[in-house]
This record gives sequence, C-alpha cells and structure tokens, in this order.
Amino acid sequence: METDLGKLRRHVKMVECVAKAFLVGLVVLTILLVANHAHATEPIPARAQQYRSVIIRAARVEAGLNAPVAVFAAQVEQESGWNPQAVSPVGARGLGQFMPATAADMGRTRPDLGPAEPTNPGWAIRALVAYDLQLLRSVRADSPCDAMAMAMTSYNGGIGNLRKDQALAQRQGLNPGRWADVRKVNAGRSLAAYHESRNYWPSIERRQPKFLVWGPGILCGVPQ
Repeated sequence: METDLGKLRRHVKMVECVAKAFLVGLVVLTILLVANHAHATEPIPARAQQYRSVIIRAARVEAGLNAPVAVFAAQVEQESGWNPQAVSPVGARGLGQFMPATAADMGRTRPDLGPAEPTNPGWAIRALVAYDLQLLRSVRADSPCDAMAMAMTSYNGGIGNLRKDQALAQRQGLNPGRWADVRKVNAGRSLAAYHESRNYWPSIERRQPKFLVWGPGILCGVPQ
C-alpha cells in the first residue's frame, strides 16, 4: 500500500506540474496581450481622422450598423495612405485607388453614388465599401473569413484572376473555397502581382486594430 509520505510526494509533484503549466500559459497569454496592445495602441494617423465620419457613415449605409468599419479604414490606409490625390504607376487614383475602368463601372452599376470621381474622398470611400460588398457577394468561399480574404484579393487583383486561381487549386486537388489553399497557386500572374495579391489582406488585417475604436473589424488570422 502507498504510504502517507508517498501520497504526499505524489501530490506535491502534481501541484508542481500544474503550477508549471499555469506559468507557461500565463507567459503565452502575456505575450499575446502585449502584442495586441502594441497594435491597438498604434495611433491613428492625423490625416485619417478627417475621414472618420465619412467611413463610418458609408459603411453603415451600405452594410448596416454592424458594418466592419475597421476593415474599410484599414483598406483605405493600405491603398492610398489617406492621400485623396494619390496616383499609382498604373493609373489607379484616389483614396480607394480605383482604376479608370473600375471607377466607370461603379458609376454605371451604382448611379446612386453620383458621377464616378475617384479623387473625391466621399465618392471614393462609398464606392470602396460598395465594391467590397459586391465582391463579397460574388466569391465562393467556405467561411466568412475565407470570403473576406478572397474579396480583398479580388479588389486588389481582379475577381477574374481569383476565379482562375480557384479553378487551378481545384485541378490540383486543393479546396477552391479555402483561402489557405487558393493562396498557394498562381494561374498566370507575374511573380510581383502574385505576391502583392497574397499579402494584401494580411496587410489590411494587421492595420485593423487601431481602427477598432471606429467600429468592428474582422480579424481572421489568415496565413501570412
């Protein structure tokens, strides 16, 4: 039979194991909290503050009171750095970096937004939100997070390219509805365009925390 001393030693050892596990968990939790706090306390750029009410209003008009405002704000920052006169080397313009053809299409499909004016902040922000939601409705995805990643990738590189990647993923035995699978393939874009499209949503996701004071975000932890 086990002696009282043996029982005591076994109990002490069990307590030590639990304490060690607790300490490890506490360290991991502390690291995560510090990392999240660092992102959350990153200041919102002063040049962004003037567009706060415009983004919140556009998001809620297009997507309701629970609209992911932080996603749209992070996307504007990613696209143009809050410069309404920004022009890319390929001709994309304004806060949402709309290409002329895409802006013209938005002007036709959403005449309620007014004439297509990519360098007009009000039009650009409302059109960006509307276009994001249009893409979200168009993509085929297994989950809301997969859908958001694919919609953002489509904003950056075109939904046609996304669909080609999905088709290639399926031919290779991957899941075309799962972003983690689709992001592994390239159906014909240049290496630079491929890397840009794959890093687009992760970059937006990393920018979101500081804008959570404006409204909800979507933090999915998509593969980097």
